[in-house]
Amino acid sequence: MSLIIASQLDAEFNRGLGQHPIAPILIDVADEAPWSAAAEADILLVRPSPAWRRPTALRPPAWPGRLKWVYSASAGIDFYPPWLLDAPLVTCGRGVASDEIADYVIAAIYAHAKNLEAITARSRAQWINVPLGRVSGTTIGIVGLGAIGQAVARRGLALGAQVVGLRRTGAQSGVSGVEHVGDIETLVARADHIIVAVPATRQTYHLFNAALLAKVKPGAHIINVARGSVIDQDALIDALDGEGGPGFATLDVTDPEPLPDGHALYTHPGVRLTPHVSSNHMLVRHRLLEKVRNDISRFASGEAPSDIVDPVRGY
Repeated sequence: MSLIIASQLDAEFNRGLGQHPIAPILIDVADEAPWSAAAEADILLVRPSPAWRRPTALRPPAWPGRLKWVYSASAGIDFYPPWLLDAPLVTCGRGVASDEIADYVIAAIYAHAKNLEAITARSRAQWINVPLGRVSGTTIGIVGLGAIGQAVARRGLALGAQVVGLRRTGAQSGVSGVEHVGDIETLVARADHIIVAVPATRQTYHLFNAALLAKVKPGAHIINVARGSVIDQDALIDALDGEGGPGFATLDVTDPEPLPDGHALYTHPGVRLTPHVSSNHMLVRHRLLEKVRNDISRFASGEAPSDIVDPVRGY
């Protein structure tokens, strides 16, 4: 089976893709209009490049052209225009960066609990016995028990924390030791560290609003590795500034990205802001290549590839 693949990824990645046993034909993609490759390709491999967000990214009259399949290198597809999902088949890179993101989450938990920088002694006068926070014995609450949430859960349990989780479908996570709760209000009221790992959809937009933030356990640490739109940022700032609300937030994602100069989240003392780097995506590119190659093998043999996006749910 011969396939023509139009790829937005880098040349090194595409060389690895071209070495697949079915010998696919790789063609270039126009940076300013990657969707135009639909006229001549069977598979369009896309990444969240700026072109997809431009006002000119309107549905092409002939979309999806001759395409059989659109493959998003990212796990989320919220970056792309809705018409992308009109392709016959859309899949995503779910799970490729889950371990890296989970490591970031654990690093954020320890950075907050131990705060080694704040207790570092730089003089004899600072040689003071300072009590440290704990991780073992605390409760980690995970909103969204997909690949990322499960990777966090395994690490949290190994560190001696209690892990409670919530999954929109209600299905069990498959990670032994996770306590599943029935609603998000129960989770945020119990957790010392609240991990946000849900996809960006209409249903999750501002899921963490003023009403929910008011139910968060006093002093809790919120970690968002999902999308900035899941948290109402103005409400979060108000909650951090108020009495009895969350004590700290680690945000790897914001809405928009990047935030404009002067935004309060840059300098808020209760916020650690990182520039959407938790996936460490360049260092896991080999895992994405392996996943794409395996999916091409399945597709070429008539099997369904992995992680098919549901157009109705949006993930």
